[in-house]
Amino acid sequence: MLIQLSIKNYALIESLTVNFKDNLSIITGETGAGKSILLGALGLVLGKRADSSTLKNSDKKCIIEAEFSIQNYGLQFFFDENELDFENETIIRREILPSGKSRAFINDTPTTLSVLQNLSEQLIDVHSQHQTLQLSNTDFQFKIIDSLANTTAKIESYKRGLKLYTKLNKELNQLKLQQEKSKEQYEYNLHLYNELEDAKLKENEQEVIEKELDKLNNIEAIKLNLSEAQSIAFNEEVGLQSLLNSFSNNLNLIKSFSTEYSDLFERINSLKIEFEDIASEIENYNENVELDASEIEKLNDRLQLIYNLQKKHAASSVKELLEICNNLSEKVALVENSSEILKAKETELNNVAGKIDILAKTISDQRLKAIPKLVKKLEKLLAFVGMENTRFQFNLKHSSNYLSNGKDELELLISANKGANFGELKKIASGGELSRIMLAVKAILSEYLKLPTIIFDEIDSGVSGDVSQKMAEIMKQMSANMQVITITHLPQIASKGKQHYKVYKIDQKGDIITQLKELSSKERINEIAEMLGGKNITETALQHAKQLLN
Repeated sequence: MLIQLSIKNYALIESLTVNFKDNLSIITGETGAGKSILLGALGLVLGKRADSSTLKNSDKKCIIEAEFSIQNYGLQFFFDENELDFENETIIRREILPSGKSRAFINDTPTTLSVLQNLSEQLIDVHSQHQTLQLSNTDFQFKIIDSLANTTAKIESYKRGLKLYTKLNKELNQLKLQQEKSKEQYEYNLHLYNELEDAKLKENEQEVIEKELDKLNNIEAIKLNLSEAQSIAFNEEVGLQSLLNSFSNNLNLIKSFSTEYSDLFERINSLKIEFEDIASEIENYNENVELDASEIEKLNDRLQLIYNLQKKHAASSVKELLEICNNLSEKVALVENSSEILKAKETELNNVAGKIDILAKTISDQRLKAIPKLVKKLEKLLAFVGMENTRFQFNLKHSSNYLSNGKDELELLISANKGANFGELKKIASGGELSRIMLAVKAILSEYLKLPTIIFDEIDSGVSGDVSQKMAEIMKQMSANMQVITITHLPQIASKGKQHYKVYKIDQKGDIITQLKELSSKERINEIAEMLGGKNITETALQHAKQLLN
């Protein structure tokens, strides 16, 4: 329930803090005193859009805080899911900066408007006058039925299944479209694929061929340099091998005189062994190097094939050609295996459809069972508020269409007078009747939906006298299960509240400011007397006010 609302620098409010209590609370005040401002501020803290035009002082930020007691409403999961700190006394804060930007916090943790709105839906229902139009909205009508039918969990399962069904159906349609296009290009794609497949490409072969051709095309220079290197190594008089032998012999003669000379001998001996190994390999390479014109031609042909394929497919490497080959393979396979692929996707789609069909039928059956119970409750409540002859028809038809909340189509018809024909709600009911119907609906919903708080903004519009008193009785009964806050102009309703608040304006040094205060017993008598007889309160009005309060 809403415990406290604090507003700073919003519209006509400079600074205001009001503490709310349980059961039925009444808010009254003259027209234009600022009741709509209170609701506007509450709307902002519940996640509505904001801009800098709402600031009283455009140089300062607006801060609105609402504190809720939420320990008994099973909201721990919501807080965990959105990585928020759960507190039994949860504070929602909204800040609107002079720039027009806004920030939202839940228990001092920054959050998004989307998360704030989702939480608000589970905390409070603000009913304004124009919301009576919801009665003609099919989604709202389903909400009423489903609250009694206890279908919430099944509808959530259905929605998850419908989401999967929609996804699979889209994939199936895309698959069919893709196959249509693929069939048109099948022969050409098959030719391209076979051409690449026959080439038997390997990822790094282009680089290998280019290096091998570079070697073969320079074979004469390689042969000449290998021969010269071999001559330098093996010349009997001045060859490197002969000179290294002499060098080694000299150190061998003195190695016994010192470890330094011995180390030098070992090092030159290692060098000599390594050189002999190199010289031997040069000799082998030189013997095996020969010009092979046929190999050059073969490699050139292979390289040219690769170049031609790269040009044809606008590719820069063999790796890209292999990727193109894989893509072509998939396109070809899609056509060749189209019937199997389509069949598998259709089977998957039909399996999901079967499951959500069963869910939709179960939901429909539960709704059909709940409708007579709902009609009975509605007609009983409306009879209590002076609509004794009102009758309802909820025509539920199970269709083949997948809708957002099942497969049912709904038509709500009403007869407001004895013997009158049934017709659409918006065409049959007057404004006052719509207000009473909506109150009856909300009263029924309050029995089934675990909602902490409901606020009625002049739901008594268009009614008066005995009817308004009975509407107040309904609100009072509702307040036994939840917190009810009612904004009203009717003294009959105002007298039924457990606590009474008044919205009023004051002139503070030429600045008009809206204030809100909880009335004492005496102030409450005067307020209701004023609502009964006007500004000039008479003794008769005071006595009538006391009588209403008692």
